[in-house]
Amino acid sequence: MHQDSPSELPGIPTAPHERAATAERIARSFALPPEAFGIVNATRVDARGILPDSWIICSDGVIVDAGATAADFKAAAARHGIDDEHTHDAHGMLLTPGYVDIHAHGAWGMSFDDGADGIRVARAGHMMHGTTRQVCSLITNPFDALTANLRNVRDAMRERPDILGAHLEGPFLSPLHKGAHDPACLCDPTPEHVETLLDAADGCLRQITIAPELPHAMRAIGMFANASVVAAVGHTDADYMTAVRAFDAGARLMTHLFNAMPSLHHRKPGPIPAAVEDPRVAIELITDGFHVQDPVLRMALGFAPRRTVFVTDAMAATDCPDGPYKLGGLDVRVVDGHARLVSNGAIAGSTLLLEGAVRRAVLNLGMAPADAVAAATLIPAQVFGFDRPNAVTGAPLGLVCRGYAADVLLLDLADWAVRHVWCAGRRQR
Repeated sequence: MHQDSPSELPGIPTAPHERAATAERIARSFALPPEAFGIVNATRVDARGILPDSWIICSDGVIVDAGATAADFKAAAARHGIDDEHTHDAHGMLLTPGYVDIHAHGAWGMSFDDGADGIRVARAGHMMHGTTRQVCSLITNPFDALTANLRNVRDAMRERPDILGAHLEGPFLSPLHKGAHDPACLCDPTPEHVETLLDAADGCLRQITIAPELPHAMRAIGMFANASVVAAVGHTDADYMTAVRAFDAGARLMTHLFNAMPSLHHRKPGPIPAAVEDPRVAIELITDGFHVQDPVLRMALGFAPRRTVFVTDAMAATDCPDGPYKLGGLDVRVVDGHARLVSNGAIAGSTLLLEGAVRRAVLNLGMAPADAVAAATLIPAQVFGFDRPNAVTGAPLGLVCRGYAADVLLLDLADWAVRHVWCAGRRQR
């Protein structure tokens, strides 16, 4: 899908120096206390459904009250000390939870592999489009680079609540389905390799993509599960039974359904049906219409209701002009918003944003609004248990509901474009 150009989206900076300043402002905001504010006259859309005339009140980074009708809001605002200056009239706009992207590599010309500056700038690019929380995906690299990149995410996570941790998309991938990953860096997930990554992550590793047919994969899946890391089946040549064994060993996610894996075949079912029929497994889906074309997307949306997770697999070129970019150490060219490796033409991530993923699901694919929003909010939060009170996010994520984190968006009714963003009670846009 060709993304809207930044100049078409009000409030989104386009010049590099403006984006650097925005990234710094967002980073600094988390050193400040959260705001106390209210939103009234909104149309709430979350996994529970649609509720017109909705309102919320937020304090200390949490939604402390919620309801419907303006009269009820006035009474609640008085109880919580929210004056007119700190009340935002939504004028009927859509009120949703903040989006949660659990598989993205970068934006605004930077990758999460690019150290502290890369994390700060790429996060700002997604934040400005409504992704209030993010798992930072790291590309396959030599082990010393992987461990250094994990430590960078760990350090950033300790400084700001919008970074949920890291996703390692590699190096434990099939060379037959490597996609845009450097084949020279792929390897078997031996216990020694697993321990090295877990030690470097020091608690920040949220998920890891593994091809379960690799010699030590089943043991590795169990080791990661025991360390509270979600193993995801992906970049794999596994057959159906191997995928079943992986899910029984503890894998609980499928990396970008259809991409970098055997296709569906009526006599060779492959890994896809194994994920679809297992109620324990969540399934990532890239809804840009390029990674998976719309007729198949419409079919896939019915495979696993309320287990489908919208992801972007966004790379550095996201929200940027077409041209040359890098993915790890590999050269990428973006044409019409589509990223491919220069070397062999393989798809190299996307330029999708969750804003666009939700919009396309509702306006192009006919998905029910509550289900589309759930796929970008509550369901990704559930993958890691962040839909409940937890040690990482504190308040749960994924609903516009009393007791949940004050991560909320206001969206345009007509085109589902994100207009206003709050993360952990701080206004970001």
